[in-house]
Amino acid sequence: MADASTVDWAVFVLVVGLRLVVPLFIPRFPLPAILAALVIDGIDKSIFAAFTGLPLDNYQSYDKALDIYYLTIAYLSVLRNWRNPFAVGVAAFLWYYRLVGVLLFELTDERWLLMVFPNTFEYFVIAIEVVRTRWDAARLSRAAFLWTAGLIWVVIKLPQEWWIHVAQLDFTDEFGELVDAHPWVWGVLAALAVVLVVVGPRLLRRLPPADWPFTVDADVVAQRVGWVPRGPVGVAPRGVAHLAEKVVLAGLVTAVLFESYPATEGPLSVVALVVTGTVLVHAVLALWRGRASLGVEVVVNTVISVVAMLVFAAFATGQRGQVSVGDVLLFAYVVALVVTLYDRYSARREASVA
Repeated sequence: MADASTVDWAVFVLVVGLRLVVPLFIPRFPLPAILAALVIDGIDKSIFAAFTGLPLDNYQSYDKALDIYYLTIAYLSVLRNWRNPFAVGVAAFLWYYRLVGVLLFELTDERWLLMVFPNTFEYFVIAIEVVRTRWDAARLSRAAFLWTAGLIWVVIKLPQEWWIHVAQLDFTDEFGELVDAHPWVWGVLAALAVVLVVVGPRLLRRLPPADWPFTVDADVVAQRVGWVPRGPVGVAPRGVAHLAEKVVLAGLVTAVLFESYPATEGPLSVVALVVTGTVLVHAVLALWRGRASLGVEVVVNTVISVVAMLVFAAFATGQRGQVSVGDVLLFAYVVALVVTLYDRYSARREASVA
């Protein structure tokens, strides 16, 4: 990127900046923020190709890191906003299942693993958040949550993961070839659109009465269902279970980041050791940070994580200089944000009343 022009840098900073900033709105405005992050993730490479001359060889590593970043925030927003413990449990299973699959893929480079461990979590959260725009999703039955996850898994994600990761097909190219060879496909699509326009309103009228006017603000929903903290929330939750989940979550996220980064090669035991030590340091300082603002807490956690990432980089590369300062800051920021938001949102959940 040494030969990049001013325009190249401006576009790069804009796109990466959006991928870093937009997910921060997920906890408060989950549905629009997740959809925006999903769209940006889908078009970022096209934007670079159309408006810059940047080589994208190394961007794949950043792309994976930013994907994990926004999906982790989506999971933490579930802890913050959803009051049905069964729904939270389903989302947690889907999220950790996908994380394990991504890590296995990074370790083995076997693309079929991404189909076996599909990203059902993302669409499951979107589906439930669509419900929450007008209805109290906590009143859904366990069967409803399981059917939603199962249908997304089998009907949507399995074909999608096969198409993208196993067959490695491009939708635009394949669709273009299909309509060129079979022009009648346009007629079928037009007929389906007409059916949707005719049937859609009838299906909408059969939905149950809304519990509240349309909203995408999670805090508004929380007020309406009484899912609000009893008092100020600032101290991290205590207990071995919370500490263990923080270690597992931060460890899996960090392992995926460093396995996807080409300049690092190190045993997962080093990742586990460094991340566990980092989380324990955060836990020791949690009581003091509980009185600090969220911004201050993220900064303090990032500083701690930078030191940890430098230690890991030294182990993983044999010399610190092979990992750039920007890379260390990005990975440290992700780990720090995971720990900070987990503490804040778990504490908020414990302090809330249904």
